[in-house]
Amino acid sequence: MQKLEKTAEMLDETLFWDIVAASIANSTDQDTQEAYLIQALEKLTPKEMIGFRLRTDKLLYDTYDSRMWCAGYLMNGGCSDDGFEYFRNWVISRGKEVYEKAKENPDSLISQKDQAEDELFDFESFWYVALEAFENQTGEELYDYIDEDNFDQNEGNYPNFEFDWSDDEPESMQKLCPQLYAHFWN
Repeated sequence: MQKLEKTAEMLDETLFWDIVAASIANSTDQDTQEAYLIQALEKLTPKEMIGFRLRTDKLLYDTYDSRMWCAGYLMNGGCSDDGFEYFRNWVISRGKEVYEKAKENPDSLISQKDQAEDELFDFESFWYVALEAFENQTGEELYDYIDEDNFDQNEGNYPNFEFDWSDDEPESMQKLCPQLYAHFWN
């Protein structure tokens, strides 16, 4: 086994999305997708497993904004801080095209309106697949090998933003995400 070292290097983006696409193609629900992802990641080097988690954190970081939170709020009938994490993990788990479109315009997630699991659009365990694969392969905790001095696009460093919507003013949500509002707001 190779020597474990701290890293701040994200997994190649194409490889990341290829793994996610394969997990979608080879699963019927989140449990089978999670199992597929763990098995796929176990075939990578420990550094690449860490890189998968770092790429996930970067994608989460890049969608930490008011518009995406509005989409999560509408689709899930509310959205706490943790719920927003799990919602964005779900968006990533739907693949590159869905993620990129949602990042550009969260209202595009109307295309995924039939992809809820247990009536929720969240996938908490997606965030942990690399941790589980890493521990299975190395017996170590992945977090111990993240070079936090050189990787700061993670949960503890999210940008500040002002909400430009409020559930007390539903029209503000309708303005940002008209299709999601029409479908999900009761």
